[in-house]
Amino acid sequence: MTSQTPDYQELAAQIRELARELGFQQLGIGAVDLGEHKQHLQHWLDAGYHGEMEWMASHGSKRTHPDELVPGTQRVLSVRMDYLPTDTEMAKRLANPDVAYISRYALGRDYHKLIRRRLQQLAERIEQLIGPFGYRAFVDSAPVMERALATRSGLGWIGKNTMVINRKAGSYFFLGELYTDLPLPIDAPQQTEHCGKCTACLTACPTDAFAGPHLLDARRCISYLTIELKGSIPEALREPMGNRVFGCDDCQLVCPWNRFAKPTGEADFSPRHSLDHASLVELFRWDEATFLKRTEGSPIRRIGHERWLRNLAVGLGNATSSINVIEALKQRQTHPSALVREHVSWALERHGIST
Repeated sequence: MTSQTPDYQELAAQIRELARELGFQQLGIGAVDLGEHKQHLQHWLDAGYHGEMEWMASHGSKRTHPDELVPGTQRVLSVRMDYLPTDTEMAKRLANPDVAYISRYALGRDYHKLIRRRLQQLAERIEQLIGPFGYRAFVDSAPVMERALATRSGLGWIGKNTMVINRKAGSYFFLGELYTDLPLPIDAPQQTEHCGKCTACLTACPTDAFAGPHLLDARRCISYLTIELKGSIPEALREPMGNRVFGCDDCQLVCPWNRFAKPTGEADFSPRHSLDHASLVELFRWDEATFLKRTEGSPIRRIGHERWLRNLAVGLGNATSSINVIEALKQRQTHPSALVREHVSWALERHGIST
């Protein structure tokens, strides 16, 4: 910090302007107290809804106390960045059982590096204004309750689908945080939910993953099944998955607030390698080298080729029966992975082919 104490009210306004210049649609400033969100997290963990995501229960109280994770933290700067591609035919893709559906956030480059770089640039620009200060940037990393922090910073409310929803932008946006020791004036937390009596997201979920409003059983969620789950996908949930092979957008697609969602201006979030309309057969034929090449810099790469094939096998089991589909599946019957072979066998049986 410089020897002269800054005008924090003015500094907050300057920080918001810097955030807009760096491509963030909004920046909110919140305190470190997460209020009722701490109890909600504990109840969710006690119910076992986190499944194999053991990291959700680790790190003690650092997840719910930002000042324990980063000592000296007084404020959290929460930012959001829109990611929705200009594609407006998501429902049409879901209706075509032969096309692979990939969650819209994962079609472009991995958002982690882009947003972390912008947050770092934001911190550097703040330093140019006031001199060195304490900070640490997070983007869906470390024990950080980003959705709770976003609501405490006034960026929106947590909807019944557990997503942060903004009245002017819906929910198709990424979140990031800058923990800081600057005693900036805080924004009013979003305390009012504007979902009303609407339950569209709860009834639209293909796998009935919601145990109730604001309560997601991750063990049934397609995003969990296709990304976080390392083993076999429960058979009872395979048919409802349809053609969703990486993530799921259903609870956002039906949300009335997403009529206000705006297409992103970030070129890095635009679809790559035709992933927004590729066929299941085409993607299933990728060997590991092709998978690694086509998913370089993509969030898809984190699941690896084995689980990629597992997910696609389920999609092919739900696809229209055709020679192409059956032949593609048969080519993977002797795959080295037992996980892949199991799901291929299930898919073939769905098309009347005994294995």
